[in-house]
Amino acid sequence: MTLTRCLFAAIAAVGLMVLAAPLSAAERPNVILIMADDLGYETLGCNGGTSAPTPNLDKLAAGGVRFDHCFVQPLCTPTRVQLMTGAYNVRNYITFGTMDTRLRTFGNLFRDAGYATAVVGKWQLGKEPDNPKHFGFDDYCLWNHTRRVPRYANPGLDYAGQPRDFTSGEYGPDLVNDWAIDYVTRHRDTPFFLYYPMMLTHGPYQPTPDSPDWDPQASGEKVNNADKHFPEMVTYMDKLVGRLVDKLDELKLRERTLVLFVGDNGTGRGTRSMMGSREVIGGKGTTTEAGMHVPAIASWPGKAAVGKVCSDLVDSTDFLPTICEAAAVAVPSGMPIDGRSFLAQVRGETGQPREWIYSWYSPHGEPPREFAFDQRWKLYRSGEVYDLQADPREKSPLDRARLSAEAKEAVRNLEAAIAGFADARPADIASTASEAEESKLERPRKREKVERRARRAARGKAN
Repeated sequence: MTLTRCLFAAIAAVGLMVLAAPLSAAERPNVILIMADDLGYETLGCNGGTSAPTPNLDKLAAGGVRFDHCFVQPLCTPTRVQLMTGAYNVRNYITFGTMDTRLRTFGNLFRDAGYATAVVGKWQLGKEPDNPKHFGFDDYCLWNHTRRVPRYANPGLDYAGQPRDFTSGEYGPDLVNDWAIDYVTRHRDTPFFLYYPMMLTHGPYQPTPDSPDWDPQASGEKVNNADKHFPEMVTYMDKLVGRLVDKLDELKLRERTLVLFVGDNGTGRGTRSMMGSREVIGGKGTTTEAGMHVPAIASWPGKAAVGKVCSDLVDSTDFLPTICEAAAVAVPSGMPIDGRSFLAQVRGETGQPREWIYSWYSPHGEPPREFAFDQRWKLYRSGEVYDLQADPREKSPLDRARLSAEAKEAVRNLEAAIAGFADARPADIASTASEAEESKLERPRKREKVERRARRAARGKAN
């Protein structure tokens, strides 16, 4: 094992303390982390996508740094947990739609450092009204927080945990974007951290307000659903990012604000996009490139390199240490961190690039798929090896006995990476996961009991 790999393994095992001189309030940058929902690498124009115009994100990339080898988990909750904690799922993941309340997130770290903190958009990590506050966000406007209701035309949202329904042709992504714009306006004179997990571009693929067949009377997530709307949703998502960035310009906050953009997993399974003459089929939920390769852009005028394309490996655990380093926010030494900061690469410097990415993937408690990969080779704990350049869809595992010397060396390194996480799964996670699943089963039963009591009370009044 090389010195670099030894150092990375030590960091992953014991956690990381970000050592940086404290910044004054005037020196502290704002941080906005935007994450689009179900948006694969192939969808943006700056990455070569040709199905949907994305002028605002293309402009951000042209004026900043575009990462062309960013990988996340194949599904939303696993990625969100990794992104928010800086640790691989093997250490802390419970089950879909839930995050262990014992965890600390980048929200907690920034709030403890004196930042104003907020999350706006999609939550889906716990239904308690104060759940986001527990994870470090003092202000929040969310979809799929205390309830699951329509997200697009005539949506339902929760404002600081309080439900509010809209029935006059409002569009959910507009409402949360307006909230984000209002938030940065209200906090323009104080350092803030805004986490913006967008609702777009997740299915159902429904018309946006810019679509020719936009229907302000639409109700529910089963109407007007058609694949033709996906490119329109991509372009509208891009428009909303542009609105927020324009507000930063208007408030003269751009040079004081690090803006990061990333997708949460690959494009919806089976969704077709074009990259010139090449068709790319979305692979959300799969552990192939189509399920895990996402766009990533960093923009910070005056601080970030301009027009740079970085081919270093980046994954979802890397965002927490990156934004903490940018803001001189300390990460406690007892907090396990698997990510490594890519702030140096944002500045156009060499940094300490990853040699591999690891994944432990079990979104609903099924037997986990565990693997590691580098720029070319991929190894599953079960033994299959793939050449990602020749076989990105992983159709034909290679005969390990016939691998080249280069491939054998790469596989040995990936074996060491996987072995480094052999004992990383905490013993108490299994019971916590069982409790979470039991809680999910109990909620419908409790609702049914409440409804039965209400029906009995109504009959009693009628009699």
